[in-house]
Amino acid sequence: MMITMLDVAKKAGVSKATVSRVLAGNSYVSKTTRDRVFKAVEETCYRPNLLARNLATSKSQSIGLMVSNTLYNGPYFTELLFQTATSTENYGRQLILADGKHSAEEERQAIEFLLDLRCDGIIVYPCFLNADELTEIISASTKPIIVMNRRLEHSPQHCVYADHQQYSLNAVSHLIKSGHRDIAFICGSPGSPSANSRLQGYRKALELHGIPFREQWVVEGAWTPRSGLAAAATLLERGIHFTALVASNDDMAMGAANSLYAAGKRIPQDVSLIGFDDIPMATYFIPSVSSVKVPVAEMIKTTLRQLVDMMEGRPYEALKPFPGELIVRESTGPGPYQ
Repeated sequence: MMITMLDVAKKAGVSKATVSRVLAGNSYVSKTTRDRVFKAVEETCYRPNLLARNLATSKSQSIGLMVSNTLYNGPYFTELLFQTATSTENYGRQLILADGKHSAEEERQAIEFLLDLRCDGIIVYPCFLNADELTEIISASTKPIIVMNRRLEHSPQHCVYADHQQYSLNAVSHLIKSGHRDIAFICGSPGSPSANSRLQGYRKALELHGIPFREQWVVEGAWTPRSGLAAAATLLERGIHFTALVASNDDMAMGAANSLYAAGKRIPQDVSLIGFDDIPMATYFIPSVSSVKVPVAEMIKTTLRQLVDMMEGRPYEALKPFPGELIVRESTGPGPYQ
């Protein structure tokens, strides 16, 4: 038979409203009454007994992860979730996932949801909240929060991020040094900090090598193979003669390859191709795709280590940005200006 809050109230000799106030963490209930309610919860095996214990001890042995569902598609999210779950398990804690959905306000609500569940620490992988908003949330929280994939100038100890702009600059510079000057670019989703940083790296590399930036050579994508296919088709329809193409992730790079093949373009003889994230399929695609490897596993492990140090009161300090590594494969070759 299902145990109800009324059963707990009868066992503790208090009203149902008092049980509700105790389980909600109401500070106006006396310690003696709280202890009696918690004891009744345990003895009756009432379902929220874990919540009751969390409220009593202020610890839940859980870590929250807030991710917006715009990231759910594709292998990058799979890797992110797998590494987070594995690392959390290694620390003997449970992982709780909250969906930030489609806006900054919904991301904020998801973080508050995890705080309401009394998570001991929270990892935030934002798409919409800006640096100032994230810093404000961190400052107001009594629980440690670490933000992934975003540099926080005013909370450097609370962020773990990769230098997207620098390794995008390095990838484009590699193409330029290989003899390419006519380089097109496919962006990620608009508003994405990673997409913006990678685009800035592209622009910076052109500037450093004295190559003008041309707006028509940049097309917006949406992280998916289909959007990469459409973006490359748009570039071709514009009549642009590019000898190299950089896509902001591997999924879009592989989608773009299909448009290039359909137009009779050979990779890398006619167009060299580079993606980002170094997903497993990049190795097995024909030709294998050159890609910038983002150290997701190392970033997650560092994030969890920093978060647990915060949770357990150990000293911690700001972390340096993680570097990306260009893995050169069959999809890139020499350009006409070598």
